[in-house]
Amino acid sequence: MTPQDTDVYDLVGIGFGPSNLALAIAVEEHNARCLRPEDQLRAIFLEKQDDFGWHRGMLFEDATMQVHFLKDLVTMRNPASDFSFVSYLHARDRLADFINYKSMYPLRVEFHDYLYWAATRMRDSVRYGRTVTDVVPVEDGILLDVVAGDRTFRARNVSVAVGLESSLPPGIQPSERVWHNLDILHRAASFDVASPQRFIVVGAGQSAAESVSFLHQTYPTAEVCSVFFRYGYSPADDSNYANGIFDPEAVDLYFDAPADVKRMLFDYHRNTNYSVVDGDLITDLYRREYRERILGRPRLRMLNASRIADLTARPDGVTAVVEHMPAGERVILEADAIVFATGYQPVDVARLLGRAGESCRRDAEGLLRVERDYRVVTDGLRAGIYVQGGTEHAHGITSTLLSAVAVRSGEIVTAIAAAERLPLPEQRSLAVVSDR
Repeated sequence: MTPQDTDVYDLVGIGFGPSNLALAIAVEEHNARCLRPEDQLRAIFLEKQDDFGWHRGMLFEDATMQVHFLKDLVTMRNPASDFSFVSYLHARDRLADFINYKSMYPLRVEFHDYLYWAATRMRDSVRYGRTVTDVVPVEDGILLDVVAGDRTFRARNVSVAVGLESSLPPGIQPSERVWHNLDILHRAASFDVASPQRFIVVGAGQSAAESVSFLHQTYPTAEVCSVFFRYGYSPADDSNYANGIFDPEAVDLYFDAPADVKRMLFDYHRNTNYSVVDGDLITDLYRREYRERILGRPRLRMLNASRIADLTARPDGVTAVVEHMPAGERVILEADAIVFATGYQPVDVARLLGRAGESCRRDAEGLLRVERDYRVVTDGLRAGIYVQGGTEHAHGITSTLLSAVAVRSGEIVTAIAAAERLPLPEQRSLAVVSDR
């Protein structure tokens, strides 16, 4: 390699959540298999947080994962990897205990600890506290300069995996007492156990039900009102055949299908992931509400087929107007806080990419055009831009889910390793490039 090549990364990852963490591990395992040093990939990952963290505001003590423990960072790609959840359990001296636990679904706090354990082992590959502000095509589009504060990292390829951002209903602004569920643990910590009188939770999915459960358990004197459009919580379809929609082979079928078939499959299987709740949690909440009715101390209220018609926020609470839609009746609720568990939306990758985003091509619906290997179709760029997440229109439901990270990371590494490394222009100063 030339001296200039040593200042160029084969891959710069933007974000270091589970997706790019899995990719970093896939790169390391690829390099370990290479017989020639020149076949290895040089990669670095940039993360705006000061340390690894994944949905810390939703790490309820009793919440379980909705994916099988074998759908970890590596196993579906490399069952022999020592970055697996099983290897983590062995390292924590808890393998036998987990076997005796007799569940395929770990506690969320445990899975987060697994992710943190893996991220710690990959610390040399990540630079924390680095917020990417622009990605600039250079050298006739062969390379990309990834700008992060006062540092620039030059790359042949970038992988964007910045996760999802919270989504609030139109007109709703977060404030001291208006929260998105993503921050519920941090926000709720400001209350004494006995101080709140009422909470309102808006939404009908898993996050909403978990938020209701958490607030009801944590604040034993507070009323918790769950407000949602539906008549009741709908159970997630995790049956054997339906789960096949998360299999790696399903991505191939979905990607190659006509547009109308993609929409049909997506609509058929929305109930595996969207606006649905784990059946055991539904049963638990119903039994709590029923028990309270018998005891004459109702604290858990299900305001179904209802919506928030108006909301006034104050520094010490909120006033919500709740409309029961079938009857048109409205009630006014005073609450200490309102939690909107109203989902997430993909980050606009093209916006995040800055100047490089202008080269990303879109389809007739304004969505990014993406190849099967998760590479964005571009105009005038020979450098590769890969996206992890936000490609449901191309790859199906698994696009934003943990189920896909192991196999997807392997596919991206394979694509990058197989790509021709175009020769770089003759010696030019790369003084701005740094790996720190």
